[in-house]
Amino acid sequence: MDDVKIIDLTPENISEYGVCGYKDVKKHLELRRKIDWFKEYYPKGLRIKALISEKGGYQGMLEYIPGEYAHRPVDAEGYMFIHCIFVGFKKDFKGKGYASSMIEECIKEAKNENMDGVAVVTRKGSFMVKKDIFVKKGFVSVDKAKPDFELMVLKFNEDAVNPQFREMKQQLEDYQDGLVVMRSVQCPYTEKNVNAILESAKKEFGLDADLVELEDSDAVQNSPCAFGTFCIIYNGEIISHHPISNGRFMNIMNKKMK
Repeated sequence: MDDVKIIDLTPENISEYGVCGYKDVKKHLELRRKIDWFKEYYPKGLRIKALISEKGGYQGMLEYIPGEYAHRPVDAEGYMFIHCIFVGFKKDFKGKGYASSMIEECIKEAKNENMDGVAVVTRKGSFMVKKDIFVKKGFVSVDKAKPDFELMVLKFNEDAVNPQFREMKQQLEDYQDGLVVMRSVQCPYTEKNVNAILESAKKEFGLDADLVELEDSDAVQNSPCAFGTFCIIYNGEIISHHPISNGRFMNIMNKKMK
């Protein structure tokens, strides 16, 4: 499609284009929080590439940041770290090579910054890209985390230490009793449905859930879940590794409470 272009979001234009399909700053709290977070980390190297079509509007994005500020429980200093990538609210934009083009721009920038490589967490499940596109780019698996998370890397410096997942089992020990919801504003989808989940926990199951706001990259890197920016824990068990609807939460808890 000739009308498609990849642009760099900046603190000056992010409100104009929005993020992840959220466009209305006045209407969407998740967008306002995401913009504030973006402005905080932009000087530290956070970048968002947006895929924009004149006819179709916002159709994709790639977000990445230097590994020391990665919002996943990883040790990836020296690497550029990809948080997320997606293309195509409309199917017409899928399968056109746009995701590959955005990844190439990230790789180019990492090389220009003399980094050791590019890293990303993938998974087979929801809310995270599968590893296939990265394998085609030459990324290889260097670490895994339950239930289906995989840490992939494209190294420029073969002598560099591989990135790795942090120890999460020990972090989970701190949440053995009750219901805990963790979230970070890095992912705008962590805002939606949380209030309803907390209300349902109280009303339907008699649980006073703890809401833990992961305020910065250090907090996320010490998350007990490989997704990092969201999880729900019940009596020491992670019952959701990614943002879910209130209905899905109810289904999970009904099974747990039997």
